[in-house]
Amino acid sequence: MVHHSQFIQQLLDEERLNPKKSLANKVTYHDACYLGRHNDIYDAPRNVLDSVMTEKSNYIELEQSKSSSFCCGAGGGNMWHEDNKGEMVNNVRMQQIIDSGAKQVVTACSFCMIMLDDATKTKGKVDEMVVQDIAEIIAERL
Repeated sequence: MVHHSQFIQQLLDEERLNPKKSLANKVTYHDACYLGRHNDIYDAPRNVLDSVMTEKSNYIELEQSKSSSFCCGAGGGNMWHEDNKGEMVNNVRMQQIIDSGAKQVVTACSFCMIMLDDATKTKGKVDEMVVQDIAEIIAERL
């Protein structure tokens, strides 16, 4: 079994997918806990994202990334848990993303997508921040 980001990278490497380089936003990538820290998959999603970037300078690596990434808050069933103590983890992560200057955040985990999208609503950034899966990024550019 391979993760979809690895499969997409393989298709790109084999030139079976030829997306347009049209991603011009300031963009960052959020490392999902299980994909990254638990399965050591960091390069494939970044390589896929790089394949559609118009300028490499538009990519922003978050301070907490790869093996030291900050969780989106969904892990351990917390996606369905109401916690009224302190700030929600997804809101903390979204603030880090906002502070980075990125206008778009890409991930490769459906739980992360939901949590980060919810955080754009809480932070009042729905119209300013795009949250997408790596597969959506490629599909839009085929």
